[in-house]
Amino acid sequence: MATKTSSPRLARSLGLWAIVGLGLGYMTPTTVFDTFGGVAEESKNLVPLAYIAALVVMLFTAISYGRMTRVFPSAGSAYTYTSETIHPNVGFVIGWSSLLDYLLLPMVNALIGKNYFESFFPDAPVWIFVVIYIAIITALNFWSMKGTSNINMVLVAFQTVAILVFCVLAWVQLSHGAGDATPWTIKPLWTDQVSFNNIATAATIVCFSFIGFDAITMYSEEAKSPSTVPKAIVVALLLGGLIFFLGAWFSQSVFPTATDILSYNPGLKPDDLVNESTLPPMAFAVGGTWFKIVFTAASMGAMVASSLSSHASVSRMIYVMGRNGKGPVSRFLSFIHPKFFTPTNAVILVGVVSLLAIPMDLDTAYSLINFGALIAFTFVNITVIVYYAIRRREVHGFVQVFRNIVLPGIGVVLTLVLWVNLSADALWAGSIWLVIGVVLLGYLTRFFRKPLTMRMEEETLAEEGTPIPHIVHGHEEAPEPDRV
Repeated sequence: MATKTSSPRLARSLGLWAIVGLGLGYMTPTTVFDTFGGVAEESKNLVPLAYIAALVVMLFTAISYGRMTRVFPSAGSAYTYTSETIHPNVGFVIGWSSLLDYLLLPMVNALIGKNYFESFFPDAPVWIFVVIYIAIITALNFWSMKGTSNINMVLVAFQTVAILVFCVLAWVQLSHGAGDATPWTIKPLWTDQVSFNNIATAATIVCFSFIGFDAITMYSEEAKSPSTVPKAIVVALLLGGLIFFLGAWFSQSVFPTATDILSYNPGLKPDDLVNESTLPPMAFAVGGTWFKIVFTAASMGAMVASSLSSHASVSRMIYVMGRNGKGPVSRFLSFIHPKFFTPTNAVILVGVVSLLAIPMDLDTAYSLINFGALIAFTFVNITVIVYYAIRRREVHGFVQVFRNIVLPGIGVVLTLVLWVNLSADALWAGSIWLVIGVVLLGYLTRFFRKPLTMRMEEETLAEEGTPIPHIVHGHEEAPEPDRV
């Protein structure tokens, strides 16, 4: 039986829909309208097909996440799974790569907010907005995970209702002859010019929108029940995919080509369709000035929701990585506030890093995020094969081979397809970050002579009556409690 400790730990306060809401908040459903112009150009005006392709890739990976979080219900996500199934040193490198995803997204939201601020107040010093905005997000995450979840849920509901209203208004416009003149068409999904390379490249772009379902695993130690997280992963991904598809379908129907948007905003140039948000002119086209105001407000609310959830998730990952290290830095990062039960030092660190939004641009940040996310997705699928097929040797019969090798194997191949379609700049910058992580690992392990260790918070699970899968590297572990 695990021994209880008196040290503060993360509080189990989140139910299923609270965690689903955090995942949707992270995914930012209004992104489909912000990025519509660029995705339409890359996909040759088949944006809904690009989202379906990305969703299929994410579904295979979501299954793997769900299975691994049942076995290792820790807040470390891909870092934890790789450390426990392959080797702690490999886990550190994957965790370091994942930081490109998790650590930079709060900064991306601050960048988006900075652009909104500049459009409203072009003469004001933008750094003031960035500092105040990040300070508020950091303070909310410092104060309470439950409070953060509640605020996020309100903002997610607001943007979801706004998207549904957009779809209804688009239906009306189509009925009156706009765009394809009917919502009953397959043009948004298929044309004679469809190309695998175009769809793969576009899917690589929109997979950024799905990043968030994986971040749900960061709340494994704050879920009311460990079994909640696997369910939340699938629900959040399917709901997010449905919202993205509906938004993309009606957008593509009303605007058969991205250049059709230009007529609703004469100030836009063709290059702006890729580099700037296309949400305001699209909202104006279907609903007029007042809906444009409401929809823009919903987009800003989505930005805040994503900031809250992404800030919360990455602070949990930093906390877990710090918990498994040694020395003053690790003790600092793994500190849990005795009153708020949040990893406050990790929360503050994320806030400080987010200040890089002042000098950085969106293109660089997006590239780095996709690089780190796809590496994490690939290795989560690999850990399923290693854990079930190799370590537990569950390869007897068609069903076991299909579940433990074929499904995660397809996930590996599909994520690699997206990975190799990243831009050259993303691959170059991500590789530099990866090399830095390997060098840091060499320093921490005394040039790989001393392996890192991995420690899971078992006492919180023992109280739930859940079987505890404790692994000492090289030994067998407890069996998976349930099938996914």
